[in-house]
Amino acid sequence: MIPGGGQPNMQQLLQQAQKMQQDLAAAQEELARTEVEGQAGGGLVRATVTGSGELRALVIDPKAVDPEDTETLADLVVAAVQAANENAQALQQQKLGPLAQGLGGSGIPGLPF
Repeated sequence: MIPGGGQPNMQQLLQQAQKMQQDLAAAQEELARTEVEGQAGGGLVRATVTGSGELRALVIDPKAVDPEDTETLADLVVAAVQAANENAQALQQQKLGPLAQGLGGSGIPGLPF
């Protein structure tokens, strides 16, 4: 801000916004590389997803496989994937939350964040 109540320096504001965008892109790249796990059935089914929510691995313990009861196995798979996605969302919030708040609070008119 210019002393005496003048307008903020637009160049400085644009540089700050550009840095925030770069920080956000770096955080998103880190999320895409970071893997988190969710499990169900006491660990009988484990799902691994990236921090951005991409399913990378699914491990099913043979003890969870009952040919007479595939519905339970399907439920365990769904629960493990959901747990992994919840962990990914928590990681996203942890990594992106402060950046999103910074972008939202920038007060720069005309910018979409």
